[in-house]
Amino acid sequence: MYDAAHPIAVATLALVCVGSMPAAQAQDASAWDGEPHGATRLIAGASLKSADTKLVRAGIEIRLDPGWKTYWRYPGDSGVPPTLDFAGSENIKSVTTLWPAPERFADGGGGYSIGYRGDVVLPLRIVPNDASKPSSLRLKLGYAVCGKLCVPAQADLDLTLSGKAGAEEPTLVAAEARVPRRVPLAQGGFGIASVHRETEGKRERVVVVVAAPEGVPIELFVEGPTPDWALPLPQPASPAPGSAPGMRRFTFDVDGLPPGAHAQGALLTLTAVSPSEAIEVEARLD
Repeated sequence: MYDAAHPIAVATLALVCVGSMPAAQAQDASAWDGEPHGATRLIAGASLKSADTKLVRAGIEIRLDPGWKTYWRYPGDSGVPPTLDFAGSENIKSVTTLWPAPERFADGGGGYSIGYRGDVVLPLRIVPNDASKPSSLRLKLGYAVCGKLCVPAQADLDLTLSGKAGAEEPTLVAAEARVPRRVPLAQGGFGIASVHRETEGKRERVVVVVAAPEGVPIELFVEGPTPDWALPLPQPASPAPGSAPGMRRFTFDVDGLPPGAHAQGALLTLTAVSPSEAIEVEARLD
């Protein structure tokens, strides 16, 4: 759903750093493409096997100036998600974009946006047409760089992928570790215990119960079945009477649906994030 088809240094400094890299490292990354307050590049990693498919590990690295941020696949109440266009790539059958766990930002207007700050790597899983040959990855990236104001940014990046582990392999492994694990509804331990609708007068809302250790801060994000759903960010609510310890309650109004859409039966994607782990759960509304 979110494939190319879920926290950048000053550009001058980034370009100087890349120019000073040894040749062996330069083969593992494209040149930095800089914008005011941000820069991006592609990085390459090793091949890996998934079932009977050979994949190549790669990533999009975004670096932001201190105090600046960019957006997640679902940007929240404000902002725009990144756009990824891999047209023009060679010997590539498919590209899957993975999204590390994001954080919530107050947008200054009473709402919230969702995204990253500092340095973030979006991992890519690439399936080549011919795994015995190198692949050429080309990306046209559109993204926003935001401080007090948002600045639209674009980058044109390309990199040849050999499928051999290099200097950027540890960076990609660390980025993949930040991607929320897909788990089933009502699993034991840290998880989404339940999701249901409630009606109070004309108001309809969704109640989500998250199971997590007491005292551990939790963020919860919700996405609709298609990108044109603009659901509100879930807000913490008081526990229900008689709730077991560690059961966190979040609510959000049924709002932001596209014309003609209905909440009943909709498949939602819920992402719960703690300081040490993150999970992603699909749940169908009753």
